[in-house]
Amino acid sequence: MFKDKTIVYTSGTFDMFHYNHLRMINYARSLADILIVGVSTDELVSSYKDRPIIPFNERLQIIEALKTPDIVIPQHSLDHTEIVKKLNIDAFVVGDDWFGKYDYLKELGVQVFYFPYGTGVSSSNLKKTIHDTYESSLNRQRKAKPESVKAEDHKI
Repeated sequence: MFKDKTIVYTSGTFDMFHYNHLRMINYARSLADILIVGVSTDELVSSYKDRPIIPFNERLQIIEALKTPDIVIPQHSLDHTEIVKKLNIDAFVVGDDWFGKYDYLKELGVQVFYFPYGTGVSSSNLKKTIHDTYESSLNRQRKAKPESVKAEDHKI
């Protein structure tokens, strides 16, 4: 705690920003006097899953444009030990798809909240839907053979 203020940290990739991202950030805000949001760099994300579609600087600017965070910072590591110590973090909020992965922060006196992300919208699901829809569209186009076109049918 900093002068009786609760400092909460939440972080994520925030690729293809959507409703569940907003819900988690708003939940973190509800716990915080000071909310710090970390945005994972492209290099960090690429170390454990596909590179984000939206470049890091753009994702950072999207989060900075929200009214909820007090501070927005780059996140270079999934190990939050150093950031917790440097910024005197009291609580950490992360999606429940990471359940159990940040329990080690409790040993540092940090309350860890696994936000129930639930089913539905996720950047990974959005990417898959876009990809599958595109593939389906291409397949339909390949199957539909155009009628032959004769030059005399199209006089110019």
